[in-house]
Amino acid sequence: MEKLVVFGLGLIGGSLALDLKLRMNFKVVGIDKNPEHIKKALELGIIDEAGDLDQLADASVVIIAVPVNIIPKVTLQVLDLIGEDTLVFDVGSVKNEICKIVRNHQNRKNFVASHPLAGTEYSGPEAAILDLFDNKVNIVCEADKTDWRILDKALSLFKKLNMRIKMMDPVAHDRHIAYVSHLSHVSSFMLGKTVLEIEKNEQAIFDMASTGFASTVRLAKSSANTWAPIFMENKENLIKSLDEYIKNLIEFKSFVETNNEEKLKEAMNNANYIKSILNGIK
Repeated sequence: MEKLVVFGLGLIGGSLALDLKLRMNFKVVGIDKNPEHIKKALELGIIDEAGDLDQLADASVVIIAVPVNIIPKVTLQVLDLIGEDTLVFDVGSVKNEICKIVRNHQNRKNFVASHPLAGTEYSGPEAAILDLFDNKVNIVCEADKTDWRILDKALSLFKKLNMRIKMMDPVAHDRHIAYVSHLSHVSSFMLGKTVLEIEKNEQAIFDMASTGFASTVRLAKSSANTWAPIFMENKENLIKSLDEYIKNLIEFKSFVETNNEEKLKEAMNNANYIKSILNGIK
């Protein structure tokens, strides 16, 4: 039985552990600085045992699913200790920094920089679920810097999880993800904050929350411990996307203030084009 070591037993790390135990019959060793996460992951059968850095030498696969701001440190520690044929991949949503930091490591060939576009608004081992990655996109950056045998091992594993693979430059990844993922989380967090500040009657929020509001604010339930580091790690791209978003909000506000219904409709009709893009996503 091959050994899988998972650093970080939250939603993504835990879900990967569950799926790979089932689909590839790995023995799963979990590492997490939070002892409660270890305890819960053992109770839920997400991992077979708790471990430490000594478990890496004979590991077949190592997954790094810790917060993005500590991915570089953990990855360098892991690459120092792995065996010749060990596959190491991270799942962080910011890719350029980790790609730069591992670039000159002697075991760079064992590393795959990946970002599975999957998740929910929940966190911790309790949030881990089977089939989270089915039909989801997994972005792989700088695949040419990974040994072809290790890369083939990674792609086979990703296909076992029914993920679709997209190759992308890490700089482009971080720019695009700021708009399509990070900005949507900021928007949801701030929508929730605004409503809570304006409407002090919690029962009214509960009673009047339509499905539209619930779906729009869903991401505001996400963990601040997860998302604050992401925002900071990708802050240059995020600030650019926020500048554009704020500009559009100010413009929208001006149309309402000046009773400019035609411009209001034009802005919304232009935004409707997003339907033709999203309807093409399978």
